[in-house]
Amino acid sequence: MNKISKLLSTTLLLSVSLYANNDDSVIQFEKNRVSQNPNVTIKEVSINTKKEIPLAGWNGYILDVKVNVQGKDVNAKDILFSDGKYISLDLIDSETGKSLKDLVTPNLTDNYHDKTKLIAGNHNAKDKIVIFSDPLCPYCIDYVPEVIKHVQKNSDSIALYYYHFPLLTVHPAAGTLVKLIDIAKHKGIKDVELKTYQIDWEKHFDVKSTDEKVILEAFNKEFKTDIKLDELAKAEIAKTIDSDISMGEDVMVQGTPTIFVNKVKDSSRFKYEDLGKK
Repeated sequence: MNKISKLLSTTLLLSVSLYANNDDSVIQFEKNRVSQNPNVTIKEVSINTKKEIPLAGWNGYILDVKVNVQGKDVNAKDILFSDGKYISLDLIDSETGKSLKDLVTPNLTDNYHDKTKLIAGNHNAKDKIVIFSDPLCPYCIDYVPEVIKHVQKNSDSIALYYYHFPLLTVHPAAGTLVKLIDIAKHKGIKDVELKTYQIDWEKHFDVKSTDEKVILEAFNKEFKTDIKLDELAKAEIAKTIDSDISMGEDVMVQGTPTIFVNKVKDSSRFKYEDLGKK
């Protein structure tokens, strides 16, 4: 759920409205929708992307929404659908049960193929995978190692880039753990991402813990490192993690794992298995 949706979660909204006849009306609809929350002041709403979808006459819109929430500026993205007459907050494929929002998700730009984020494979490879993940996400724990191992087996033909996307409302301990991963990587710990996912952290601490000392002690024990608490507090570490999260939010990552194959979001999460095959 994106930031704007969270802000409106207590507001009753119609899924479809007889409202629009052009792009400007889509923008106005979003403004009216967001303004229903008395804590939100709209600064600007604009169309980021307009994409045709496989439904005759309908388009998906990615909107850039800039608002102020109780004195704090928030930049977010939202998705709407319109055929020029009707507007819908979502469209569901009745056969698959999947939202068509995935078809409107922004594609990645080249800057997501950042060599400093490469964790496996060949940076110059034709096929490139980008993954946003949380090391305490149960599905990620099973999934991410499989992706890494697949790329390692096809290291000449695939590049894998990893971005931190800790789900702090679900497991706050991930906020500290991703900082430790980044610190350990800069200290030269090999394959730190893969090794982190192979450790049962719940034996050491509660995933809802915010006790950095306990999480640090567990990490140092498992990796035989000697990272200090003051290293966790360094501004550059927080800046790196915040940048990863921001890059995810820019392409509407809302959960983990989210994977992009050759710049396009893969909602199935299994297209990577076809890469590297002779």
